[in-house]
Amino acid sequence: MNDSVFIHTQDQLKALARDVLAYAREAGGTDAAVEISEGSGLSVSVRRSKIETIEQNKDKGMGVTVYIGQKRGNASTSDFSPAAMRATVDAAYNIARFTAEDDCAGLPEAELLEMAPRDLKLCYPWIISTEEAVVLAQRAEAAAFDVDPRITNSEGANVHVQQSHFVAANSRGFSGGYPFSRHTLSVAPIAGKGAKMQRDDWYSSVRDARKLAQPEAVGRYAAERALSRLNARTLDTRTCPVLFEAPLAAGLLGAFVQATSGGALYRKSTFLLDSLGTEVFPNHIQILEDPHVVGGVGSSPFDEEGVRTARRDVVKNGVVQGYFLSTYTARKLQMQTTGNAGGSHNLTMASSLTKRGDNFVGMLKKMGTGLLVTELMGQGTNYVTGDYSRGASGFWVENGVIQYPVEEITIAGNMRDMFKQIVAIGNDTLIRGNKQTGSILIENMVVAGG
Repeated sequence: MNDSVFIHTQDQLKALARDVLAYAREAGGTDAAVEISEGSGLSVSVRRSKIETIEQNKDKGMGVTVYIGQKRGNASTSDFSPAAMRATVDAAYNIARFTAEDDCAGLPEAELLEMAPRDLKLCYPWIISTEEAVVLAQRAEAAAFDVDPRITNSEGANVHVQQSHFVAANSRGFSGGYPFSRHTLSVAPIAGKGAKMQRDDWYSSVRDARKLAQPEAVGRYAAERALSRLNARTLDTRTCPVLFEAPLAAGLLGAFVQATSGGALYRKSTFLLDSLGTEVFPNHIQILEDPHVVGGVGSSPFDEEGVRTARRDVVKNGVVQGYFLSTYTARKLQMQTTGNAGGSHNLTMASSLTKRGDNFVGMLKKMGTGLLVTELMGQGTNYVTGDYSRGASGFWVENGVIQYPVEEITIAGNMRDMFKQIVAIGNDTLIRGNKQTGSILIENMVVAGG
């Protein structure tokens, strides 16, 4: 990858990191860790074909953590001059001096560190002018308006371009870093008029701009989604099957990650406390973590602490095989880090029952009569109890066929029951961030009308 899109090369960032670690030792730190990053990007938005915003960013930053035994301090700066970097190290050291000792604080053990990181090809700089980005956004929005005269307005279309690189290093011998990119095209059209207006949106987000969906395709699909929501009704309160559309199904996977993350576990603030080795899902459910997918959005050869990442079964045949732990949270739990400081990597949720015909239409047929959820509102998940209640909209389905759109409803249940009642996962798989799943069918939930 050509480093010319950045001011500094990887080697220059590594040299800066070495200087910081050397000074931390001089200052009296027993251990230290540093991360130095730099990036540039462009974001444009248009609304009704007119330019609304143009933002260009060039940013850089350094964060340093200094340990004095098991006392920890950290500080940051955006100035890479030697004087500023020394001042930042001094600040971190002085914070550590006055911090209470924590017997779980400290760097990862040296044998856990990734000393020879592989190149996962995560950076594809997109050299695009502001004018070209504006045209792409305009094409996406125009395609939405062209679908139907009932598309009456727009919240706009956006093109976002970002490429960055970083180096992380610590006093246990770890030094690694890589460039990465993320590019996004989105559009949000509005259908109808007055009190009966409906909005929806769609986006395409990739590392390599050549793999972005065509702007016309994004615009058309967003418009079709908004149109399908016109003349929505409410529902009487009932208990019925619920099908989470694939983009929302990724949120259920995210809820599992949060409930099995080290911070929630050691604070005992999760309904999945002590769930390791227990059957949380039906035995047809598998969750795989693969940090080494070439070009993957959630790929990384090491986590934020430099710990090597590994492909693993997080859930196998419904049984939890592993948590998501950093060095600190693992020590709190008297366990070992799973290489998840900073979060999860490329999670795929799948069912061994999924057949070739289980596409979106097939999943509607499998549900028969029930609720298809396409939008959720609010933050209605209590991770201590697992209680779940969210405002929702979507479609009422009978005999496997969508009958009419619904809105102003609430879906409720308990996450523990919801996980156990996953009947099927569709093959209409979608990647949203670092999570991949198809639509998820849950046997029964309470649906309350407005």
